[in-house]
Amino acid sequence: MTIVPERPAVHPPAPAPDGGAVLTIGAFDGVHVGHQALIHTARAVARERGAGRVVALVFDPSPAVLLAPMNVPSRLTSFERRRELLLAAGADEVVRLEPTPELLGLEAETFIRRCVEQYRPVAFVEGPDFHFGRKRGGDVETLGRLGAAMGFAVRVVEPVEVALTNHQLVPARSTVVRELLGLGRVRDAAAVLGRFYEVEGTVVRGDQRGRTIGYPTANVASECLAPGDGVYAGRATLPDGRVLGAAISVGTKPTFGVNQRAVEAFLLRPDLGDGSGAAAWSPIEGLSEYGWPIRLEFIGWVREQVKFGGLPALLAQMGRDIDRARRMVDEAADGTAATGGTTVPAVNHRREPREAIA
Repeated sequence: MTIVPERPAVHPPAPAPDGGAVLTIGAFDGVHVGHQALIHTARAVARERGAGRVVALVFDPSPAVLLAPMNVPSRLTSFERRRELLLAAGADEVVRLEPTPELLGLEAETFIRRCVEQYRPVAFVEGPDFHFGRKRGGDVETLGRLGAAMGFAVRVVEPVEVALTNHQLVPARSTVVRELLGLGRVRDAAAVLGRFYEVEGTVVRGDQRGRTIGYPTANVASECLAPGDGVYAGRATLPDGRVLGAAISVGTKPTFGVNQRAVEAFLLRPDLGDGSGAAAWSPIEGLSEYGWPIRLEFIGWVREQVKFGGLPALLAQMGRDIDRARRMVDEAADGTAATGGTTVPAVNHRREPREAIA
């Protein structure tokens, strides 16, 4: 990973005798390593200036819901998860900004003036492509001029570049994460995120076919973007904090005809023996059959989705998928490393889809 040195402050720091805040504003969807760099810099600026807190102002949902409803980006993280990740990265407070017509219609200076009145910022920390105010009329140069007049500093942090498994360097952006996920490249998405990609959702009733063939699955309904169709190794976090390995299928189950796209997780449950599907299905201890929250981590790509000629061929492949998923989960448990408070997945270069991205 290469971090380009940040630019000098647009406006030099001034004393902050009454504390104040360091602000950073954005959507922060995914809270990738670029977002984390903003928070880390804001934390450093707060120490330099004696500021009392680092505050992240987070637009949720995306302003595109009002500004470009035909092009709303797929959600990577719920607001609640973004709050957790931003706090873990070093923010003291995370505030949701609902993109109402009134808020999005504010002129750039009026928007910043409101921020100043409410938070008494000693500094703003943003990326070079930060825009704000009506019709995105303000940029970091505008922010610098406003800072000179209103008494706050501006620190601009250059984009973080990340090396993918094919050695391509890409900027850490939410759009890049979405594109990688669409290609099934969950290992590369993990490199940009600084952690494995997660889908948060609720277990819902499916067609219940899995339990009849010895492979019962948890069908997950979620607002988060599902990776491209395929089979993945992953981990499932249950409501009580238990974490189980999982083989996760994303797609339309083509062997069984025409179906809606679904995310299904076969959980590697100790109470079902070796997880081969030989044991009879039963509910998970302590949980109802449906309606409970689950978080799925996507650790690695297993294979593409295929239409099989019959059930025996499918079952044989599912057994191999589960074996491989279990090995990948075990490898991830052995090979992850904690760096700067963020869990950075070890990358297995084998069998990751490697289509180039724009």
